[in-house]
Amino acid sequence: MPENPSDPGGVVEALARDAETGLVATAGPRYFGFVIGGGVPAALAADWLASAWDQNAMFYVMSPAAAVAEEVAGRWLLDLFGLPEGSSVGFTTGATMASFTAIAAARHRVLARAGWDVEDNGYVGAPTIEVVVGEEAHATIFVSLQMLGLGRARVHRVAADDQGRMRPDALRETLAGLDGPIIACAQAGNVNTGAFDPMGPIAEAVRAKPNAWLHVDAAFGLWATVVPALADRVTGLAGADSWTTDAHKWLNVPYDSGIVVCRDAQAHHAAMTYGAAYYIEAAGGERDATSWVPESSRRARGFPIYAALRSLGRTGLADMIDHCCALARRMADRIRGAEGVMILNDVVLNQVLVRFAPPGGGANPAATDAFTRRVIAAVQADGTCWLGGTTWHGMAAMRISVSSWSTTEADADLSVAAILRCAREVAAAASSAASA
Repeated sequence: MPENPSDPGGVVEALARDAETGLVATAGPRYFGFVIGGGVPAALAADWLASAWDQNAMFYVMSPAAAVAEEVAGRWLLDLFGLPEGSSVGFTTGATMASFTAIAAARHRVLARAGWDVEDNGYVGAPTIEVVVGEEAHATIFVSLQMLGLGRARVHRVAADDQGRMRPDALRETLAGLDGPIIACAQAGNVNTGAFDPMGPIAEAVRAKPNAWLHVDAAFGLWATVVPALADRVTGLAGADSWTTDAHKWLNVPYDSGIVVCRDAQAHHAAMTYGAAYYIEAAGGERDATSWVPESSRRARGFPIYAALRSLGRTGLADMIDHCCALARRMADRIRGAEGVMILNDVVLNQVLVRFAPPGGGANPAATDAFTRRVIAAVQADGTCWLGGTTWHGMAAMRISVSSWSTTEADADLSVAAILRCAREVAAAASSAASA
């Protein structure tokens, strides 16, 4: 820690210089490592404004502009997603806290129906909540359950199909053996394959239980609702009770930008609201952001979301998402024809899973796993693009996520060429080592 003050300009210049080699080009057009978009120009500029204005978006009285921006953006999102009018919207740090918030609202509602006030009395001694999740539920669902006292290990896991979609028949079988309060969690956009749980049958099965809540983890899949060509993926989605997504994924808004939506606004409000003697809450119907999210002091994250939605419009947003999906299919089609290369998933959204067989074929799964990981490392070291790896149904795979507004066909083709070149080089090195 320096003893004395430093020139602010010099500090910033030194930070920019010293941090440069440790930065990752996640906002660039050839970053496919995670489902991370860039920042569309209007959203990035609005995020700079949010920092310069330095508004605490806790209460309306602390920043009327921030409160109104969130309210308008929330209404636009409900319209875009086709979710029930009157649903509540909260802007959180990310999808993890969005799911935390939604499941907290679910916990409030199912326990209130059972005659228990969980906000006042806690969960100790409360009626047991049965939690049902798909076999391939995302890790953030489990950490939300952990933080809310519902537990990660006591969930009922429902079998999934070969693309990671929850099986409605298995869900009905699981629900048949459960009584009392139930929280079920479905998924729109599998993190590996992009596949969607069949929401219509799932919602119907959950609705058949007298005291159940259906939450949908749609961290990136919810944005598919704006693309007419993807309508078959999201059929029945509006039949759930809560939904979560992340604007940094496909709205291409800088962090923080999680979004939670609840059909039951009263449950959402009850789960998040608290007070103190010095708090000045809105008395004229204005929106206090803190009533819908876990944080008190918080960034005015509604500004960049508002700016992104206004700058893109409905058609611009649909075109951006459709373009990413088309690029994912383009990359898969070009990779698929290469020798020893396998596409493991149905490319239904923006995710592509690739597996590489070593020279001589892929009869040995362990050898294919090791070879695939070497190819991934070679692509990362090459620097043309950046992508990551995953384990899918026990198999190592390369994971390509196309999420950025700035990615072009040329970027996709250049990246495919680099991937296949690296695979050939790794294969040549393996053959050379074997012959030696």
